[in-house]
Amino acid sequence: MAPAVDGLGVNGEWAGMGEASGPSIWQGATVRLRAVEPADWEAFHSFNLDDADTRGLYHVPFPQSTAAARRWTEIEAARGPDGDAFRFVIEDRGGALVGSIATHSCDRRAGTFGYGIHIAAAARRRGHATQAVAIVLRYYFEELGYQKAHVHVHAFNAASVALHEGLGFRLEGRLRRMVFSQGRHHDVLAYGLTAEEFAERRGRPIEMSIGARSGQGPSG
Repeated sequence: MAPAVDGLGVNGEWAGMGEASGPSIWQGATVRLRAVEPADWEAFHSFNLDDADTRGLYHVPFPQSTAAARRWTEIEAARGPDGDAFRFVIEDRGGALVGSIATHSCDRRAGTFGYGIHIAAAARRRGHATQAVAIVLRYYFEELGYQKAHVHVHAFNAASVALHEGLGFRLEGRLRRMVFSQGRHHDVLAYGLTAEEFAERRGRPIEMSIGARSGQGPSG
């Protein structure tokens, strides 16, 4: 049994997760997803100053200037979706930027997509990651018609492992010695979740999932 993680219950006790809290699908119970704005540069810059966070996501980067952070954020703010790939900002109820979630590797033929998520250390254990992932899963499965989500997690990132196992993702493989951090190599864990599993986890009929109903990936 997976432990409760970031506000997520166990035994499938997360019915309603990803449901809109208001007129917009992007508004959840604890977070709102939105596009990047130029003013977000300070938050993104601060995220890169936390070595533990960057190790869990990718690697410890070279120091970044404020000018570079501003420029990167301005570019992201002006960038539209790349196909169905998109970077979302995660805000809490008070409008504070607490993290981001970015989809990638969106394959319309296969109906699969991946994503990466980050929540600032000070904003964890409040259900933000669970809500953000659930909103994205609901949108990609039920609005765009994708049929499977996949995510790669560094094996040493225990919080991310617990989050995704708690969300119902299944471990589908282990890529050995794919990451180098703090003087040693680490494995990468491959997790996956289908539209049917998502619908079942939420306590909704499987046919509510577009991917499950059609039995195929999205057209395009």
